Amino acid sequence: MRKLPIGIQSFEDIRRNGYLYVDKTEYIWKLAFAGKSYFLSRPRRFGKSLLVSAMEAYFRGRKELFCGLAAERLREQNGEPWTEYPVIRFSLSGGAYSEPDGLPDQLSNVLRKSAREYGIPDGSITGQTLPVRFRNLISALHESAGQPVVVLVDEYDKPLLANAADNPEMEEKNREIFQSFFSILKDADDDLKFVFITGVTKFSKTSIFSDLNQMRDISLLPAYSAICGITETELTDNFAPEIDAMAEAQGMSEAETKAELARMYDGYHFSKNMEGIYNPFSILNALSDQEFGSYWFETGTPKFLYKKLMQSGRPVQEFTDGVSATEARISNYRADDEDLVPLYYQSGYLTITGYDRRFHSFTLSYPNDEVKYGYLESLIPMVSPRYSAPDGAFSAEKMTGYLSEGDAQSFMVMLQALLAGIPYHEGKAPDNEQEWRNVIYAVFTVLGQYVHAEVHSAGGRSDCIVENEKYVYIFEFKKGKTAEEALQQIDQRGYARPYGADARTVIKIGASFSEEQRTLGEWRISADK
Repeated sequence: MRKLPIGIQSFEDIRRNGYLYVDKTEYIWKLAFAGKSYFLSRPRRFGKSLLVSAMEAYFRGRKELFCGLAAERLREQNGEPWTEYPVIRFSLSGGAYSEPDGLPDQLSNVLRKSAREYGIPDGSITGQTLPVRFRNLISALHESAGQPVVVLVDEYDKPLLANAADNPEMEEKNREIFQSFFSILKDADDDLKFVFITGVTKFSKTSIFSDLNQMRDISLLPAYSAICGITETELTDNFAPEIDAMAEAQGMSEAETKAELARMYDGYHFSKNMEGIYNPFSILNALSDQEFGSYWFETGTPKFLYKKLMQSGRPVQEFTDGVSATEARISNYRADDEDLVPLYYQSGYLTITGYDRRFHSFTLSYPNDEVKYGYLESLIPMVSPRYSAPDGAFSAEKMTGYLSEGDAQSFMVMLQALLAGIPYHEGKAPDNEQEWRNVIYAVFTVLGQYVHAEVHSAGGRSDCIVENEKYVYIFEFKKGKTAEEALQQIDQRGYARPYGADARTVIKIGASFSEEQRTLGEWRISADK
């Protein structure tokens, strides 16, 4: 057995304690060699903190930790001696950022800790404001060490995202703190060796980027698409024994196991070269447990993603069909922007699945089944809380059971109750049609994990078809028309015609939405043997 670094974000811990490490140090050398100031956006649990930890060790001159790695080889080839630079590292993943002093206290603690580490007396770091103290600390460290300073900022956007859904005033206050604090890096250029900032989202109105116009955003550059995560080659080269063991445990061949791992956890693309990247957190957990679980998704989905979806009124089906976006559109996020695409892309719920060179535009959709089914199944209780009620009255398992038994009536009763559970938002009656359709789409797509389900919206095809061993269900949903008219459309447009020679029973269901009842009002069921 080999030790897999699940959840370990310390480069030193991994290297000293014999954990398997996928070598990413070539990218660190390349960044340090080619430039000075960078920003990287990647989804949560994608290895950003481990990358920053390796950078800290690199610039501190911890040569012994890089033995046998690409960075050691590249430095030797270029005749570069290992040099120790003073490092200020901000790790902002944790903190009381909803409190008025949460972010200032966190920043102040880092300044005090860095000053003590390098023997800089607190009294010598003068200045009544945090930005002035930060600027003075950088100057003092440069003078004391005789080397320019490295500034590393990990998860810079956590203080903003922590308040994005429910506390916009605190989000704006934290944004203003960033504006004044990190903007001093531009004037401190002569005292700086290297600056690297990571986050999930790039907030376009945050002065950390508008003021630091010298900062290079490498998030979409092909040369750095694999700086975090695991490529297919890295998976094969580094984890062959674990893949073999998982195949044996699952009773599958090596090829079948790799195909299932790819279906569940591969599919992230961070540039137009379309290099596939596995989610590192999920793939490590899957190989360790020898199970195909939903590891990344179970670590938490921000509620503000659902809130933004509900506010936008957009159909969730767009994410499966694919949405088009330019590079500029997905590179920046504004809290007051109703556009969901950049937020969903940067958060990891959408990824690049195509690139049109003529129009310089990307196509975005779900990266893999872990994200797709995890997101949609979590969406249902967010829209209709009854789905997650303690009594377990509603579940994909129960709904699949009704369809397996040919009990279309019980299935529709449960679907009606789910739609009736959609609450009023902020005391106002919403236009429920899109929310109804979002729930219906999510329900049938989740059922597609267990039975064959296709959900359509274009004319000439039914809203949904579900198939199992004994039955074929054809659904048509209408608003402003009767259930009988919906059922007639199934016959008039010949939706059941492809199943004319099928031995299974075809069950046609026409249903209509009721504005008064705020759910499905009626439905008609017709079965053809």
